[in-house]
Amino acid sequence: MVSRLCLGTMNFGPETDEKDAFRIMDAALDAGINFFDTANVYGGEGHRGRTEEIIGRWFAQGGGRRERVVLATKVYNIMEDPLDGPNEGRGLSAYKIRRHLEGSLRRLQTDHIELYQMHHVDLRVTWDELWGAFEVAVYQGKIGYVGASNFAGWHLAVAQAAAKQRNFLGLVSEQHKYHLLCREPELEVLPSAQAHGIGVIPWSPLGGGLLGRNALNRTGSRSARAHAEVEKHRAQLEAFKQLADELGEPQDVIALAWLLANPAVTAPIIGPRTIQQLEDSLRAVEVKLTYDVMQRLQEIFPGPGKPAPEAYAW
Repeated sequence: MVSRLCLGTMNFGPETDEKDAFRIMDAALDAGINFFDTANVYGGEGHRGRTEEIIGRWFAQGGGRRERVVLATKVYNIMEDPLDGPNEGRGLSAYKIRRHLEGSLRRLQTDHIELYQMHHVDLRVTWDELWGAFEVAVYQGKIGYVGASNFAGWHLAVAQAAAKQRNFLGLVSEQHKYHLLCREPELEVLPSAQAHGIGVIPWSPLGGGLLGRNALNRTGSRSARAHAEVEKHRAQLEAFKQLADELGEPQDVIALAWLLANPAVTAPIIGPRTIQQLEDSLRAVEVKLTYDVMQRLQEIFPGPGKPAPEAYAW
């Protein structure tokens, strides 16, 4: 069982120093958030692995920290390890999974990881190879469950069919980009996940800040790309702010509450840089959006309407 919000740690190191990261993790636990997500590459260019190291040092303080956390990390990307040579490119293999799992365990200062996730799909590798590698890790007690990230709906179906042939549990989660401005997953990813018993963990639930409370009045300090995104969606974002003002809730809280209302969603990933941002996000679990509000959001941010193929077929 995991909390309805997942603590994302990508900012730990590049944006948030270790001391503040420790405070955020302690506060998250105190608030009832027991699901922590990271990745072996988090930490910034030239410092990949630093985020896992920060979490590991936080665990090492004791006090039941490790025992209370459902820990998730990922494998797929390059770790800047010169010893890997030609096998260090992006992707997956039995060789890479074994090496990178050992590296994550060492940095995290733990002997097991509850949820080990493929950071992206790799169609060059057979499922026999992948499931064979993950089965060994499960049997050794180094991981508890296997998750996916950035898989299409048909990838989930193929993965589960291959796992069933091996009498293996297969995937338990799919971490996917999903928010009010990105509703394409409703066509096939969410229906496939639900059909196969896979929990969806939305990443970037606030659209990179576009759905946050300060998106419209902080454009002067944003990058040119971020400013262009605000202008592209300005009419929607202004209508969203008007709705938020009517409800007396910040936009980010409504955006998270909208995700939490979806039965396919297990827990959106929040990525606070500060204690205040963490505390601001907690309100989303308490907010229940009415049918009328959900309809207003549908009008402002129209999705496909139905899953595939009904969304576009007769």
